[in-house]
Amino acid sequence: MEWILLVIVGLVAGTFGSLLGLGGGIIVVPALLLLSSTVGILAGVTPQVAVGTSLLIMIFTGLSSTLAYIKQKKVDYKSGLLFFLGSGPGALIGVWLNRYLEVEPFLIYFGLFMIVVAIVLIIRPYLKPIPLSEKGVKRTYVNDLGESFEYGYRPAVAISIAFVVGMLSGLFGIGGGSLMVPAMIMLFHFPPHMAVATSMFMILLSAITSSVSHIVLGNVNWLYALALIPGAYLGGIAGAAINKRLSSNALLIAFRIFLIIAAIRLIYQGVTGA
Repeated sequence: MEWILLVIVGLVAGTFGSLLGLGGGIIVVPALLLLSSTVGILAGVTPQVAVGTSLLIMIFTGLSSTLAYIKQKKVDYKSGLLFFLGSGPGALIGVWLNRYLEVEPFLIYFGLFMIVVAIVLIIRPYLKPIPLSEKGVKRTYVNDLGESFEYGYRPAVAISIAFVVGMLSGLFGIGGGSLMVPAMIMLFHFPPHMAVATSMFMILLSAITSSVSHIVLGNVNWLYALALIPGAYLGGIAGAAINKRLSSNALLIAFRIFLIIAAIRLIYQGVTGA
């Protein structure tokens, strides 16, 4: 039964991660840490193992959702590869920083980060894109309805933002899409669905980079990974399908509530040790 619970965690993480372009680690990491006190097979999970295992899972979430988004023709490969020039090195630095975090400080930092993510998701629908810069890369996207969207960015700015996102990914075991997607929509004028799809492509590349580093450091629990991967892979496909059909407002509300509750619990656990 405990192993089935991990499969469900993987499924939920993969679905939300793919649907919102987050990657899923924002669910896997707190789930492993919070359940460690009540689920026998998770007893003694360290932040390093939670993060390393989460990043390995995100390879499969990123792969399945990216393949689904490729079929929908929503992935901007050139932009995703450019962003990876920043997120890749950032992820390696995040992995290095993760080695020095003890359990209690990690729980507090991660809880605070989850609250920031919740706030970003709350204000995201109200973000208005700033005017496109005349300099830099410019592209045009035509959706299924024949509507045309122009978006673009300055490579130096895009790579810098992706670097920070990658560092947070390697440090906390999250995809980073919670920050990258709003930046792509507000700063670069990406159409929302394309922002999510391209974010998942970048997350796939960053997850491969950082998870290999965590594997080398011995931070991956392969039994946890084997239980989480099937659900995460199927969830990645499901999230991409839901993204195509729904505005996902109800799911977003539920996800924000989950983030805030889990964040409060993590901070409390980090402060009190209970």
